[in-house]
Amino acid sequence: MSERIPVYTSATPPVPSAEELRARIPGWGVDLDPADRPSYPKERAERTGAHWDLPEQQEETFPRERSVEHMRLTPVFGTVAPLHGLSGAIRRYSYARFSEARAAHWLLLIAADRVDAAESHLRSLASGRPDNPVTETGVRAELSHDGVGSRRGSRVDVNHQWMDPVLVAGPWVLAGAAAVAGVRALLRRGR
Repeated sequence: MSERIPVYTSATPPVPSAEELRARIPGWGVDLDPADRPSYPKERAERTGAHWDLPEQQEETFPRERSVEHMRLTPVFGTVAPLHGLSGAIRRYSYARFSEARAAHWLLLIAADRVDAAESHLRSLASGRPDNPVTETGVRAELSHDGVGSRRGSRVDVNHQWMDPVLVAGPWVLAGAAAVAGVRALLRRGR
């Protein structure tokens, strides 16, 4: 196995010769002539003025998620939204266990997004100032700004238009029904 070259450096892994590639891959090299390649000007090496070969590594103040494919984090990375709660645990597991080439990695990240949304709704309910589905989902704009009329003729998925209210209001109706059922159960126990 060849030695792995660290990413984000000017060093590159060894590249087979054009003759080796042409012999191995049918049609390889048809775009070798720069005149036939519209992206050629972008490929020219130009002086950047950078004083480093590898940028200074940003300090990692708490463990960050990273793909199993990479030896290390990029030199600079975001720290705005650190992982938290159950959604963070799902994301950490996805990055630690599965390659980015696996569907399981991405499905777990999607599930973590849904869990994060549920956690946010629960936090908003616990804060005493819950989300307002009427103003935050644009329902009022549907009534005041000709919502249905504005989609006539321009909306591609008119066959699915009927389910928009169900998808937007459905979770709120179910949460309200669950809250009413919970209050009723508490009142019955109190009697």
